[in-house]
Amino acid sequence: MHWQPWALAFATPFAVSSIHAQTLATDLAPVFVTATRTPAEAQTLPASVTVITRDDIDRLQSTSVPELLRGVAGLDIASNGGAGKATSVFLRGTDSDQVLVLVDGVRIGSATAGGAAWQDLPVDLIERIEIVRGPRSGLYGADAVGGVVQIFTRGGAHAGVLPRASLSVGSQNTRGASAGIGGGVGAGWFDVGVSHRSTDGFNTCLGRTTPTYAGCYVEEPDRDGYRNTSGQVRGGWRFDGGATLDAKALRTEGRTYYDGSVYAGNATDFVQSVYGLNFKAPLNSTASLRAALGRSTDEQANLWEGTPGSHFDTTRSSASVQTDLRLGGTLLSLGVDHTEDKVESDTVYARKSRTDTGVFAEAQLALGAHALQFALRGDDDEQFGSHTTGSLGWSTALGERLRVYANAGTGFKAPTFNELYYPGFGNPNLDPETSTSVEAGMRGEYANSHWSLAAFENRIDDLIGYDASYVPANIDRARIRGLEADWRAQWGATSLAFALTALDPKNRSAGAYDGKLLPRRAKQTARIDFDQRVGAWQVGASLNAQSHRYDDQLNTVRVGGFATLDLRAEHAFARDWTLALRVANATDKHYQTAYLFPQDGRTVLLTLRYSPSGR
Repeated sequence: MHWQPWALAFATPFAVSSIHAQTLATDLAPVFVTATRTPAEAQTLPASVTVITRDDIDRLQSTSVPELLRGVAGLDIASNGGAGKATSVFLRGTDSDQVLVLVDGVRIGSATAGGAAWQDLPVDLIERIEIVRGPRSGLYGADAVGGVVQIFTRGGAHAGVLPRASLSVGSQNTRGASAGIGGGVGAGWFDVGVSHRSTDGFNTCLGRTTPTYAGCYVEEPDRDGYRNTSGQVRGGWRFDGGATLDAKALRTEGRTYYDGSVYAGNATDFVQSVYGLNFKAPLNSTASLRAALGRSTDEQANLWEGTPGSHFDTTRSSASVQTDLRLGGTLLSLGVDHTEDKVESDTVYARKSRTDTGVFAEAQLALGAHALQFALRGDDDEQFGSHTTGSLGWSTALGERLRVYANAGTGFKAPTFNELYYPGFGNPNLDPETSTSVEAGMRGEYANSHWSLAAFENRIDDLIGYDASYVPANIDRARIRGLEADWRAQWGATSLAFALTALDPKNRSAGAYDGKLLPRRAKQTARIDFDQRVGAWQVGASLNAQSHRYDDQLNTVRVGGFATLDLRAEHAFARDWTLALRVANATDKHYQTAYLFPQDGRTVLLTLRYSPSGR
C-alpha cells in the first residue's frame, strides 16, 4: 500500500476497557469496555460483552486462546485436533470469518482463508480479551457480522519496572517458557516479552480412504506436533498537554504437523505479525483527535515430509482518523477508515488485492436514566461497491441494581480470496453476505453476584457455504436465534460462575438445506467454574458441556455431544512465586468437535511462575 501523507494523522478507533458484569475474574469492581469507538461505562452499554483478564488466564492455566474461549456465553469452538490445528470460533452462530478480530486495535486474519489463526495467538503475551457480541459493522465495517473480539497484549502500564517468567512441562512432551519485563518510567511505559511452546501432540485425524474418503482423506497414524515462538514489544509516551503516542509489535512463528498428502502437505510453517502506531491528542476542552496506522501479516508455507510446497502470504494494512466531540451530554465521533488486503502465493489468483474505505459517525447520549447509541457507516469496497450499515441501541436503569437494553444492527462481509478465486474451487460470482440482527437483554446485581440474560436473532442473506463439490455458493438465507445467560458470584475466598448458551442456527434457503442446522454449531453449551482459596493454596474446576452438532449442511454426519472436567491447583510457596498444576479433561473423555478429528484426552501441565505484584 502506498501511504498518503494524510494517513499519518489517522486515529485509532479502539479503546481499552473491560466489563464487570460478565468477567471471569473474581474482582467484581466496575470497569470499562470497547463496544463503542470511545471508552464507555459498561453498565450503560446496550450490548452483551465479556472480558477475559490476565488473572483469568493465570487462574485457568489455559495454554491457548481457543481453550480460554470455550464455553464463554455465545461462543462455540470447533477444532481439527489438538494444539496448533485449524480452529473455528463461532460467535452467536456466525462463522470465524464473520467475526472481526483485532490485536491492539489492528485487524488480523488471512485474506485468503478469511478467519484469524486463533490457535497460534500466544497466550503468555496477552493481557486480556474483550468479546462484543452482535453486529458491529456500523462501527468497524466488514467482517463484524457476529461481533468483535479484541485481544490486548501486555502493555506495561503499571508504575515501576517488573520482570516476569514462567516454565511449564506436561503430557505429550509439552514444554513452555516465557519471560518479559514491563512498567512505567516517568511519562513513558513499555513492555517486552517472549514465549515458546511445543508439544509432540497425538494423532489428530482418524481419516479414512475406504469405503469413502472422510476426515483428512488419508490414513496417517502418527503424532501431530506443534511449536510456537513469539515475541512482542509495546511502548508509549505521554506528552505535556495530554497527547499520547504508543507503538506495538507482535510476531509469532512456528510449525504445525497434520495428516495430509503430497498435494496438501503434512506440515505448515506459519508466521503471524502485527504492527501498530497510535496517536491521541486533545484539541480543546470538548474535542480530541485519534490517529493510527496498522499492518498485519499471515504467512503459511505447506511442506510434505520436509519438502516445501505451496505458500500463501497475505497482508492487511489499515489507517484511521477519528475526531471526538463532547457536546453537553452527547459524545459525537466522526472518522474514516482505510484498509487494503494483498495476496502473494504460488497459487494463481485472478485478483491479488482490494481496498475498502469507510466513513462513520457515532453518537452516545445520556438522558437521565436512559442511554442511547447511534452508529452509521458507509463503506466503498473496491470490488463490491458501496454498503451502508448501522446500529441503534438503548438502555435504561430500573432501580440501582437492574438495567435493561435493546439494540438492532446490520452488517456485511465480502467473500474471501479463496472463496472467489482458488483454482478449481473458487466461485467469482459470489455476492457479499449481509445481515440484520436484533437483541434484548438485562443485567443486574444481587448481594455478591452479577448476572446477565440476552435474547437475539440474526438473519443473514447470501450466506456463503460449500456444496457437495466443495465449491462455495451463496445460501439464500440463514436465521440464527439464541439465548445467553451468565451468572457469577464471590463469597470471600469462594467464587462460582455459570454460562449457558441455547442456539438455533437454521439454514433457511429453499431446497434440501431448508431447516437444517448450520454445520459444526452445538445447539446448547454450558460452562461452570469453581475456585476456592485456602491460605497460600487455590484449587478450582471447570465443567464444559456441549450438545451434538452436525458436520455437513444436510445434517447427515452427526458429531456427538460431550462433557469435560478440568481440575487445577496452585500454591504460592514464596513471595511472587507460584507452582501450578492443571489436569485437563480429567475423566479422559473421547470427543470431537469436527468429524474424525479427535480432541486431547487427559493431559497434565505443571507450571512454575514468577510474577511480582500479580503481574
